[in-house]
Amino acid sequence: VTLSARFAYNSSFNKRLFTGNPFCWYAIAIVSVLQVTLTYIPGLNNKVFSMEDMTGSQWGIVALFMVVMFCVMETEKAMRRKLKMQGKDTDDNEPFIFDEDGAVEEQDGPLAPKGAS
Repeated sequence: VTLSARFAYNSSFNKRLFTGNPFCWYAIAIVSVLQVTLTYIPGLNNKVFSMEDMTGSQWGIVALFMVVMFCVMETEKAMRRKLKMQGKDTDDNEPFIFDEDGAVEEQDGPLAPKGAS
């Protein structure tokens, strides 16, 4: 998901995926090490998080759905690019059912609430 979400509209099937931002690869490496560590450290995985070690087939399922999610996100971006070329609005800026009173509030100043750093 991290690799596909780096570009909002552009495809991730590009050399920029591998060369664009080295910090992305650092983040992926850190999260991968933490996930494997969390999964296999005795006491931490079964006492704190109440889980057991993952088998090879379970890791295979994780890898499969990682690829599926990547392809779904890339398909959505391709559809959004096509719709945008046809003049359709794909930015989701309009008020919708989940917006309060159907009105978009204009934000003055910083986006963080008062007191946040």
